[in-house]
Amino acid sequence: MVKRKPIYKLGRKLGAFVHEKCQTQKFALSEARKNKNFRRRVALSDYGKQLLEKQKVRFAFGITEKQLRRYVHESMKSEDTNTELYRKLQMRLDSVVHLLGLAPTQPAARQLVSHGHITVNGRKVTIPSYACKKGDIVAVREGSKQKAVFALRAEEIASFTPESWLSFDAKKLSGKIEKLPDYDPTSTPFDLKAVFEFYTK
Repeated sequence: MVKRKPIYKLGRKLGAFVHEKCQTQKFALSEARKNKNFRRRVALSDYGKQLLEKQKVRFAFGITEKQLRRYVHESMKSEDTNTELYRKLQMRLDSVVHLLGLAPTQPAARQLVSHGHITVNGRKVTIPSYACKKGDIVAVREGSKQKAVFALRAEEIASFTPESWLSFDAKKLSGKIEKLPDYDPTSTPFDLKAVFEFYTK
């Protein structure tokens, strides 16, 4: 598991996207107070920038150093390394569950999978890192649909808009991977090129 660190400290260093608690008014006010006493930081070296981007990816997806290193090395076999790495991260089962709106956060999605609430093509899967494929049906297990973790969020789940490469049926609590996600560096909060540079030094 990823080692826990103070949430606000992580948010300031890596970006508010790393945790839902950093996307609140309370965090914004905290940042505003910090900025009043702003001190100019020493410019990061190339290595420092690459390390920062690597850490952003790790904490955004809640993965270990070993897992990320493996994804990077496997992606190097592809012609489009950035897209391949992006897909490996987004196509993890816990990521898909989160992106379908079945869980409010990545950690919550990981817990849903680990506790046996999620199925892939009708089969229960309890491995958060399970690699989904195009055409897979990811759904809430029939015996889990009435549990509070879903029932209390029914309206939120129904109004959630998933990524364009996913389709979702809120009544059935079931989604489908319609196509593979594409990496767009302008719409993601981290630089995957820098991540590869970190691991290839």
